[in-house]
Amino acid sequence: MKYLEFTFITSPCTETANDVLAAILGEVGFESFMEHEKGLTAYIQQPLFDETAMTDAIKEFPLPGTEISYTYIEAEDKDWNEEWEKNFFQPIVIGDRCVIHSSFHKDVPKAQYDIIINPQMAFGTGHHETTSLIIEELLDCQLEGKSLLDMGCGTSILAILARMKGAYPCTAIDIDEWCVRNSQENIALNKVDGITVLQGDASSLTGLGPFDIIIANINRNILLNDMKRYVACMRKGAEIFMSGFYIDDIPVLQAEAERNGLQLVSHKEKNRWAAIKCKY
Repeated sequence: MKYLEFTFITSPCTETANDVLAAILGEVGFESFMEHEKGLTAYIQQPLFDETAMTDAIKEFPLPGTEISYTYIEAEDKDWNEEWEKNFFQPIVIGDRCVIHSSFHKDVPKAQYDIIINPQMAFGTGHHETTSLIIEELLDCQLEGKSLLDMGCGTSILAILARMKGAYPCTAIDIDEWCVRNSQENIALNKVDGITVLQGDASSLTGLGPFDIIIANINRNILLNDMKRYVACMRKGAEIFMSGFYIDDIPVLQAEAERNGLQLVSHKEKNRWAAIKCKY
């Protein structure tokens, strides 16, 4: 699959502006993001690019006084592990119990769960707030013997952690073929079994399950659109963890959850990003 590589310049360039821009771009099909000194580099599958949708989204940018410009080229096939290494993907420790690092890292901190991720083009190293929020939830969750779905799996970091904690069987699904390949590589790196990786969207859930646990770290619009499909493959009493949105979005997601028979149990937040836990 050919990708387009966009270089966005945000002025003023702040972490908040780049986070908001990434969230907006995610809603119009962009999949992977890396910060640079003047803004954001973002990637989208060439057939999915809609310039009108993107420019309309940018026009509605919610931070007053922020100017955004961009250029783009066709992305070349690179050694993405090398790119991440050059862009300072550093080991991260979450909850003092889980360490996430790449195979090129040395002197990695010790933790109960040691996860190796060579991210390539896929989103999900644990550095982004939404991923770390879900990891925190999984660390506190009883997963032994529970069937689990990681929807929009990216690197499959969440499915790998869940499997390490005893979840079985695990299913990881992503629409992006690069994410599927990267997931398979990361699963092999961590020497875990019991994880099936599939390519597809929520329509591919037909016939799957029932699941005891569902993770969906995607974005607000996809969650709202696909929640009914998630519920359709949940066991009674199952739990779903959703992230990829801001704390301001919690009420609309809670309303959709309740329409589908889910009850909001709790939420976590970090730098205005949020994760919610619901029970069926």
